[in-house]
Amino acid sequence: MTEIESLKHKLIQQLGCIYKDVELTQSYDELADVLVDIMRITQGGFTPRPYSNHWSEKDVVVITYGDSIIAADQKPLATLSDFMDTHLECINAVHILPFFPFSSDDGFAVIDYSSVNDGLGDWSDITAIASKRRLMSDLVINHCSSRSAWFQNFIKGEGIGHDYFFTANVDDDLSQVVRPRTSALLRPTHTSKGWQHVWCTFSHDQVDFDFRNPQVLIEFTRIIRQYLDAGVNIFRLDAVAFLWKIAGTKSINLPQTHEVIRLLRTLIEHAQQDAVVITETNIPNTQNLTYFGNANEAHCIYNFSLPPLLINTLITGSCLYLKRWQMSMPPAQDGTTYFNFIASHDGVGLRPVEGILEQDEIDSLVETMVLFGGKISSRTSEDGHKKPYEMNIALIDALQGTTKGKDQFGLARFTCAHAIMLGLEGIPGIYIHSLLGTENDYEKLANTSHNRSINRHRWDAEQLNGLLADDNSTHAKVLAALTKLITIRTNQAAFNPNATQFTLHLGLQLFGFWRQSRDRRQSIFCISNISDQPIDLPLAELNLIGTETWFDLIDGEVIHDITATQLLEPYQTVWISNVP
Repeated sequence: MTEIESLKHKLIQQLGCIYKDVELTQSYDELADVLVDIMRITQGGFTPRPYSNHWSEKDVVVITYGDSIIAADQKPLATLSDFMDTHLECINAVHILPFFPFSSDDGFAVIDYSSVNDGLGDWSDITAIASKRRLMSDLVINHCSSRSAWFQNFIKGEGIGHDYFFTANVDDDLSQVVRPRTSALLRPTHTSKGWQHVWCTFSHDQVDFDFRNPQVLIEFTRIIRQYLDAGVNIFRLDAVAFLWKIAGTKSINLPQTHEVIRLLRTLIEHAQQDAVVITETNIPNTQNLTYFGNANEAHCIYNFSLPPLLINTLITGSCLYLKRWQMSMPPAQDGTTYFNFIASHDGVGLRPVEGILEQDEIDSLVETMVLFGGKISSRTSEDGHKKPYEMNIALIDALQGTTKGKDQFGLARFTCAHAIMLGLEGIPGIYIHSLLGTENDYEKLANTSHNRSINRHRWDAEQLNGLLADDNSTHAKVLAALTKLITIRTNQAAFNPNATQFTLHLGLQLFGFWRQSRDRRQSIFCISNISDQPIDLPLAELNLIGTETWFDLIDGEVIHDITATQLLEPYQTVWISNVP
């Protein structure tokens, strides 16, 4: 069997799993041929090696909108590129949030997947950025804008897109459907065929695709090929858990959804050797882990439990729940890894800590975030009640104090959070507003009335550069502290995303873990005081090997007595390594 024949055989099997309950006008063989042709996979091309890691300790991702920084007389994407070249040389990858024409949700209601929003720039700006850094792009695969040409054709009943959207009957059993919003699930829409009720997982401007129609899969395959050609290296499958819907079920995490992801990975990894698929599935932790498959589904999954757990740890001064969770997390096998983050363009989700944090712990966390100026977004739970879904707050504001209130340790606590995240197994992603120490944007919140706007500030480049040039500004201090940690991290083999990790037991005020490089030459003990009081770290409990010389990578000092007790100031982190 030739390589192409083997690939088509695999695709046929995957298509059979996806469409087994759907009547098709094309055979699986014909569909497989179409998909391979679109992706331009030819005989003699690249054959992926199973369990390959397309990442290393050098990989750190900055998460940003294309217009998070703007300047007069310059396209925002060009401004972003200049800013990264000037201030973020230590970061080798960028996730530019949806840069396409859109109608709502700050880009996630896409009008046209094939175009760059002309308010940001054009494809040449995208490819220019991709020539200097790994580029992550969103594949907004669950839904598109109601203003898209496809949906307008759905209304007219003709043309491309007229059969791309999922509809249901008002008398269908939809009682079990899991959703992240409180709006009505079905949108009544008057079409050439009469009134139809369009499924809308998120908002009524975000109309859900019907993947039972293989033309939708074909369309997204074309989109993927275009993005690869433009230099996109990492695909973030947005809200993909909701992709397949069946009335009478929860319509989340269905087997067909998992198989679609496996098929897309098959196509992508045969088309480009180092391309990566990341699933964005803001769901309970045990469900999220299933998207690894058997190293044949997502290369990376978002570590959604980390943000609320880490924030909770730092405002309570106890790492009990964080440590329990970390000990329960399976090491990612080769070919997969975690995508770690503690802040993003969205809020801090609470569903990922269901079953991890006690309800009173969640209630206290929510109350503290409100105390620090945050907003709380809700969803409709399975029993029909509104339930807190996410906390909307800038990370630097979220960490300005503890459950006791605000204090003087905000910057140290904020830096500690990133030191912990940067040391963990996985690839770190850092929101640009965390790098810049951006605070809650109440003006934007008032203008949009959308809670998520509180953490989506838009900086004037001249003003921002002025603040960063002032060593006494909080913004300059934050950027200096985080870029220092990133620079150290990216030079340590023991911080490889798949390097060994073990949790240390040092009490509830010291959160620690041990990393070991894959060649076993380097060990790093990552230990943080997560409390607002000085804590003694008994070095003897680490069992440091006496024949090695040990260093704290962060302060650059040699540890002369490995049996001594070291005092850790509130929120201080040490990275103790046998390799300087």
